Amino acid sequence: MKKLFLCTLVAGLLFTACNQSSQSTTAATVADAGNVSATNAPVMKFEKETHDFGKIKEGDKVTYAFKFTNTGKSPLIIKDAVATCGCTKPEWPKTPIQPGADGEIKVTFNSATKMGLQDKQITVTANTVPAQSMVHLIGEVTTPSTK
Repeated sequence: MKKLFLCTLVAGLLFTACNQSSQSTTAATVADAGNVSATNAPVMKFEKETHDFGKIKEGDKVTYAFKFTNTGKSPLIIKDAVATCGCTKPEWPKTPIQPGADGEIKVTFNSATKMGLQDKQITVTANTVPAQSMVHLIGEVTTPSTK
């Protein structure tokens, strides 16, 4: 009985050891495939990464469209665009942008309750390498003049 138990234990250990080497080979193959696809990944090239809206009065809204081109070799899919605060709202294309095609991310900044210099960062997440790109909307909010 002890011999049967010992043989079963040894067989289990051998099976586990063989299975682990198979998994590490599969992980290495997946990592290599990731490197190959990185060369064919879409590339989001912005016309301008920063826009200065200048001076505006508190309560004004400004909108700017950050234009970009997919200079990569596969379709660009934007998954999300997030601003640093709720006063800035980005809108992005929901359909894939083909290689060589243009698109834009429209950003609206609401200056209500804001004062002074503003720098709003918009983080765009897409199927690019690296996965995130950033653009900035900057300017100054002034007090509305009272008469």
